[in-house]
This record gives sequence, structure tokens and C-alpha cells, in this order.
Amino acid sequence: MPGRRKDDKIKFFSPFNSAGKAEIYLEMYKLTDREEWLCKVIVDCAFGVHKELGPGLLEKIYEVCFCHELFKKGISYERQVYLPVRYDGLTFDEGLRMDVFVDRFIICELKAIDTVNPVWEAQILSHLKMTNVHVGFLINFNVALIKQGIRRYCKE
Repeated sequence: MPGRRKDDKIKFFSPFNSAGKAEIYLEMYKLTDREEWLCKVIVDCAFGVHKELGPGLLEKIYEVCFCHELFKKGISYERQVYLPVRYDGLTFDEGLRMDVFVDRFIICELKAIDTVNPVWEAQILSHLKMTNVHVGFLINFNVALIKQGIRRYCKE
């Protein structure tokens, strides 16, 4: 697996700065080949589960079936991983959990809800920050077309 290099970033340029010259305004983390491949596998697994089961079931059912699909593809994962909170030099174990941690590279939060609440989007971003992981998915299985329920989040 290729390692991350400091220069593995995509640079975006704004047309003008205050002096009228182009400048860098955003640098995005460039995923490794392994992360890109895992993202494709995760989406494929979500599609497979949704195709077989459809919407309307409990989140736990989708979780166990999603993990079974990962297992069939030989991908390691952990379910319901506790996430300690570090604050002011202290560590608290207050019950934060990630639904599925895929290959110790990607966080997957699975939902079976009618509408995605912005709090869950904030949750995945917080989990990425707390774990120093770069990629996470929010997958809502309670949709007619699963492509409408898959959101990928990346953090540098």
C-alpha cells in the first residue's frame, strides 16, 4: 500500500486575490490508492445490500448485512467501535461509537431514516477529526435509490 506523502494534495486556485493575482485558497487531501479502492468497495457493498433488502428495515439489519458483504470481499472491519473523547489533556469514554470502521481507514455511519439530519453530517466530520481518518461515509438505506443515500466526506 503506498504511503501518504506530504505533497499528495490537490490544489485549487481562486481566480483573484485582493491584489488581482491568482492564489491558492484550498488544499484537499488526495486519497491513497487503497482508500480509493476501499471507497469503491464500500459503495458496491451498500448497493448490494440495498438491492437485496430495499428500504424500510432497521439500521442494525443493514449494518450486519453490510459487514457480511465486506467480509465476503475479504475486507477487515470493526462494528460499533468506541471512540474516546480527548479534552484538556483528559480522556473520556462517554459512549461515542462509530458504526463500522473499515480496514482502519474509513468510517461508515449507517442510517435507516427518512431525512438526513445535519447533526449526522457533523457527527461524521467530528469522528474524522477525532480519529485522524481522512474518509467517511454516511449511508442512508431508507431511500428508493441507494445512490441518493450515499454521501462521502473527506478531511485533510
